[in-house]
Amino acid sequence: MRHRPGPCVFALVLAATPIAAADFRVELTTIVDSKAVFATVESANVVPARARIGGTVATLAVDEGDEVSAGAVIATIGDEKLVLRRASLEARIEGARAELQQARTDLARTQSLFERGTVAQARLDQARTAANVASNALRSLQAERSVIEQQLAEGEVVAPGAGRVLDVPVTAGSVVLPGETVAMIADEDFVLRLHLPERHARFLARGDTVHLGDSELGGAMARRGTITQVYPRIEDGRVIADAVVDGLGDFFVGERVRVWISAGERPAFIVPERFVETRFGVDYVQMKRAGGDAASVPVQRGASVRASGGDAAVEILSGVRAGDILVEE
Repeated sequence: MRHRPGPCVFALVLAATPIAAADFRVELTTIVDSKAVFATVESANVVPARARIGGTVATLAVDEGDEVSAGAVIATIGDEKLVLRRASLEARIEGARAELQQARTDLARTQSLFERGTVAQARLDQARTAANVASNALRSLQAERSVIEQQLAEGEVVAPGAGRVLDVPVTAGSVVLPGETVAMIADEDFVLRLHLPERHARFLARGDTVHLGDSELGGAMARRGTITQVYPRIEDGRVIADAVVDGLGDFFVGERVRVWISAGERPAFIVPERFVETRFGVDYVQMKRAGGDAASVPVQRGASVRASGGDAAVEILSGVRAGDILVEE
């Protein structure tokens, strides 16, 4: 009956030296402990699509989970007051155009009379000033109309970037204010966000490798990732880090994934698994004595590790010392 090993600890084993093809010399080596933690699939950036004007949501083109491209119109906001103001300005502009036309006609008539010596210079200056005032009044109203038209154009709420819609807190017919969020959009750059106890902060560094358990793999998701950022602020006793893993695009935002991270180094005795035998629930190794014969010695088995050569190995917690020679049965 063989012992069923527990979860594999990803460890770096530094050179345990075999002395013969069938023998193994026990040496104290250094391993990198790994700790299983949960990470969540998050977007590196979640940006809001906000309303630029207040009004009523006339149309809503997206729902939760939809993919959007940068600049796509996701909603249209209408404000009846702006339409009424534009209609009022149109009427005022028509009146200003008529006044300008009349002022220009009066100026031309006064100019003709002045050339014939019928009216004084002051009368001509008054007519010219009236024409200028009417022209400027018309330009002012046209500029005000351009402002209203720009506000109406800003009723279109556009996506600030390409990504997936996470939340739409409004519906068609909802009343929104300027700056209110219409949709939350997650960038397509997904990461694994780890929330770790602060005691692990000193073991984390940018560029470290994290491993994913086999049960967490899905689709084209990779087995390992790389820590790209460790946030300097510790919140609620936890340090936050981001890891990049290929194949996260098909996961739900907020989905939990189990990962293994580095938890520091420590000395340990690492023995190839083939030298350990389990009989009636007790683990034994065959240890060579001074006379050349071998004897069964009970040992306390630890976690399984992966040796530097790729062979299956196991940590021995007690029962062996440095320099012991193990043989296979």
